[in-house]
Amino acid sequence: MKELEAKILQADTLEALEKVRVELFGKKGVLAVEFAKMKDVPGPEKKAFAEGLNTTKTFLQESFDARYETLKSEAIHAALKSEAIDVSLYGEFAQKGALHPVMQTMDKIIDYFVALNFAVQSGPMVEDDFHNFEALNLPKHHPARDMQDTFYFKDGGLLRTHTSPVQIRTMMQTKPPIRMIAPGTVFRRDYDITHTPMFHQVEGLVVDAKGKVSFANLKSILTDFLQYMFGEVEVRFRPSFFPFTEPSAEVDISCIFCQGEGCRVCSHTGWLEVLGCGIVDPNVFKAVGYEEVSGYAFGLGVERFAMLMHKIPDLRSLFEGDIRLLEQFR
Repeated sequence: MKELEAKILQADTLEALEKVRVELFGKKGVLAVEFAKMKDVPGPEKKAFAEGLNTTKTFLQESFDARYETLKSEAIHAALKSEAIDVSLYGEFAQKGALHPVMQTMDKIIDYFVALNFAVQSGPMVEDDFHNFEALNLPKHHPARDMQDTFYFKDGGLLRTHTSPVQIRTMMQTKPPIRMIAPGTVFRRDYDITHTPMFHQVEGLVVDAKGKVSFANLKSILTDFLQYMFGEVEVRFRPSFFPFTEPSAEVDISCIFCQGEGCRVCSHTGWLEVLGCGIVDPNVFKAVGYEEVSGYAFGLGVERFAMLMHKIPDLRSLFEGDIRLLEQFR
């Protein structure tokens, strides 16, 4: 036993100690060979033989564990010493950072609408069914709910799928007139080159007395906004469907990659879809207790705007933290 203990104590590195461990405790090690001899020991002597082996094994295991802790501590101290930094020396100058491109885009959008006297409103990310769906003219079992793959909680709560609940909460707490935008994070169960489970939206709402708000107002402000964001582009409105607006429209801009000539990015149509809008449905006003009012609403995805403005082909690259991409926005 003394010879075996000496082998443990003579190991001067963790690698050497590992070889000793295999030699002593491995499936074909010294102890395994000794235990295999038990089958040949006569019955009356077998108990004493087993007790002796177990005592030896316990002693060697304790010696091994103590040596392992010693060598491990020495290895850690050696590594720390080799990696020590002399803080009195001059280091390299840190590179200047910058806002993330999504946040840059968000700020630019907010700046435009704040300049037009729109208030910036916010609300909870964990919502209930009423604010996220029912008040927006999406009752239970409405087929349009399938348009939004929702993250639900067991208690019936959910992660908001758009920032429209902020509009509902604002209308329930405020009397018209209202001019507001709701920038924020939203969540949907979707993930590909143009969708992520978490993304950002900016939605806008204008409400005033009946007859004071029209689709013409909406077209005028969105046309100016899109030319502010993308330069001299053409803007067109196409009839569409959204449960919370009627009439509804999707808004396109002439392709900024081919100037409307037609390319792979715009599927050779010359147009890129950028946002949705419409006149607020009367059922939405009914849900918040408004009467004799009219209004319009619009919504856009901030990541899509950032991709188009910076010509980024894959939405997921905005969230991968690759410094080679992000350092281009300094």
